[in-house]
Amino acid sequence: MINENTDCINTENTFIIDCKDIVLREFRLEDLDELYVLTLQPEITNYMPEWIGTREKYEDAMSNVFIIKNKEFFKAIPNVENHSITLGIILKKTNEFIGWCFACQNRDLPNCNTEIAYAISKYHRNKGYTTQATKELIKYLFKETTMDTLSALALKNNLSSNRVIQKCGFKFVESIDIGKCEFNWYKLCKKRECS
Repeated sequence: MINENTDCINTENTFIIDCKDIVLREFRLEDLDELYVLTLQPEITNYMPEWIGTREKYEDAMSNVFIIKNKEFFKAIPNVENHSITLGIILKKTNEFIGWCFACQNRDLPNCNTEIAYAISKYHRNKGYTTQATKELIKYLFKETTMDTLSALALKNNLSSNRVIQKCGFKFVESIDIGKCEFNWYKLCKKRECS
């Protein structure tokens, strides 16, 4: 079961989840360049090829996808099952945009389960930031929405991602093929064992 004590702040119409070393913050147009630079890192795109794109693609996505979908998510609370949320991972001590964490429906999973996923800069790995971000987003979703089950996927060979998922309390369900890749599929339930 997840501890439901989450510090959420809404300052100047910007949603923030306060964590130990980082904050999760809704995307802003000012994040564009830092987001784009992260999508150039093969350490991210080798595991998330759908994030490969031009700066123009991200300029359009920032305005017309991420920001709009986040606003739709907040308006739909508590019934957000058909909505997505994407938050930047911001390092507190430098205010640097170092990654992102999101929850959205994954049509490749049975019943279109809501998946939680993340990416972090190669310069900020193995410091616990991704685990902090994921745990706090889970706490928020379980406390503020009607969601009671989340999924997570990790490529079988992505040992770091599998460890983050396990540290966050997800339980292994099975190996599944999506496209030409084999993933470990995990589930986390709010109050009971997942079936």
